[in-house]
Amino acid sequence: MNKEKLEQNQGTRKVSRSVLLGAAFLMATSSIGPGFLTQTTVFTQQLAASFAFVILISLVLDVFAQINVWRIIAVSGLRGQEIANKVLPGLGIVLAVLIVMGGLAFNIGNVAGAGLGLNAMLGVEPITGAIISAAFAIFIFIVKEAGKVMDKVAQAAGFIMILLMLYVAFTTSPPVGEAIVNTVWPEQISIFAIVTLVGGTVGGYITFAGGHRLLDAGVKGIESLPEVTKSSVTGIVVTGIMRVALFLAVLGVVSQGLAIDPDNPPASVFQLAAGDIGFRMFGVIMWAAAITSVVGAAYTSVSFIRSFHPAIEKYHNWVIILFILVSTLTFAFVGRPVNILLLVGALNALILPLALGTILVAAYKKEIVGSYKQPIWLTIPGAFVVIIMGVLGIITLIEQIPLLFK
Repeated sequence: MNKEKLEQNQGTRKVSRSVLLGAAFLMATSSIGPGFLTQTTVFTQQLAASFAFVILISLVLDVFAQINVWRIIAVSGLRGQEIANKVLPGLGIVLAVLIVMGGLAFNIGNVAGAGLGLNAMLGVEPITGAIISAAFAIFIFIVKEAGKVMDKVAQAAGFIMILLMLYVAFTTSPPVGEAIVNTVWPEQISIFAIVTLVGGTVGGYITFAGGHRLLDAGVKGIESLPEVTKSSVTGIVVTGIMRVALFLAVLGVVSQGLAIDPDNPPASVFQLAAGDIGFRMFGVIMWAAAITSVVGAAYTSVSFIRSFHPAIEKYHNWVIILFILVSTLTFAFVGRPVNILLLVGALNALILPLALGTILVAAYKKEIVGSYKQPIWLTIPGAFVVIIMGVLGIITLIEQIPLLFK
């Protein structure tokens, strides 16, 4: 009897570890999309070894943003929009609309990236590749254990991307010593690069991806906080490993004086590093990055409207499938609507400060968190991220709106 009970407990711990790792990789792979690859390549070109400092600072800010959000979701047992509505009635609806709009618009780009990935990998036409990729993503949500399948796909894709990226970084022989020195003593600092990386890594729907996944898996309550915190940090660490590996690969190419193609910077890096095989490897990485972002964007965006109507809660997997279909059809028949992407991109810059600010207020409301006491060492850095990202988000919005009328 004791042996049977012990085996059951071990099985529960195993499932728990799998869920925690799945949530971490869902958050990480959601942030590692086509934009991630391009941003890292372009900023490394501009800043060279100094980009190491940007990566370090952005990762520190990312960690505090994610720990705050994941912990309050776990403690309250509520999704982001439900927390926001308790902080201020109606705020959850505003947050949900922003996230769904942002998730849908950027999913058009993710679907496009998946099509380009298959094109580079297998020579498939981009639109055909996008449709094949969308069918793969939809299949994940058709199967009975969709959550478990999503976790496994995110983990497998994450490991494949990291291994391939590390291989390319090794082949380019980057000046690692120079990069280490610049991590703590940079020759130049770019605030814009830091803000872009933070927004791209934990902004928009990504802020809540892992926290909502844990909640759906039943991981909640004050007793779960150590595991929740560990999972959130793991997600950022995975993202950091990928960012550093890609940075070193690009740095190796740049330090050799090789010219990177401005039309497709990340693909150019892989081709310069490893020839035609490198280009095929880029296709694998681009597809893995894009398809996991498609899944993460659809899953998290729909999680923000699940509580608005019983029918959405009951058929949420079918709503996720509809979300992916709309993204794919828009790309197939319209392309990437530039004006919409510009506007939503600007609005997306405001989601992180709004969401994190709301979470920090909720952390001190007993009707939301009960007896939980929020550590001040989490609140102060979190508030700093809110202020910095809020100011720069407003500046971005002011800059982008006039572009819509040109």
